Amino acid sequence: MITQVSIQSLALSRGGRQLFSRLILKFDRGEAVALTGRNGAGKTSLLRAVAGLIAPDSGDIGFGGLDPAEAREHMHLLGHLDGLKSGRTARDELSFWTRFAGGTEDAAAAAAERLELARLLDLEVRRLSAGQKRRLALARLLAAPRPLWLLDEPLSPLDAEWRARFGEIMGEHLAGGGLILAAVHDPLPIPARGVEIGR
Repeated sequence: MITQVSIQSLALSRGGRQLFSRLILKFDRGEAVALTGRNGAGKTSLLRAVAGLIAPDSGDIGFGGLDPAEAREHMHLLGHLDGLKSGRTARDELSFWTRFAGGTEDAAAAAAERLELARLLDLEVRRLSAGQKRRLALARLLAAPRPLWLLDEPLSPLDAEWRARFGEIMGEHLAGGGLILAAVHDPLPIPARGVEIGR
């Protein structure tokens, strides 16, 4: 299980342009970190580097002694795009992502209830609103619990009520020993340490 994320002297480039260098960041269980900065500063790229999807130019990313390959089995990456297939039903999408991440059908059903998706599960994803699609994507966090959540603008299409309600879910995740690293433009609805990228 991931109990800590430690980033040491990290440098990252994309498309031949250096985004940042010498980045140092460390956070432990029960902590949330909000990554801020202008568009193109490297917030999303940092999330992808922590997830092991892109290689940094230099520096290290550690997970409290856990091997990086093993650590990937203990994290969720939820991108800015929802990653949902528009022609499939919401039920099929939730079931696929739950199984992919090692969750159970019972857990998927409970997540759908918690996020008020149960009555929408037989609809094709393309018929859902932007906020409903986001809630469907967020449901995988509950359906297949993993300690580290890497979230890219998780609240952007949600209305005020659902921002607050997802804040409660994030708070519960942290209280249970989880960790959150989120790229944001708007403040998270939970206490979080701010780290500006590309300052």
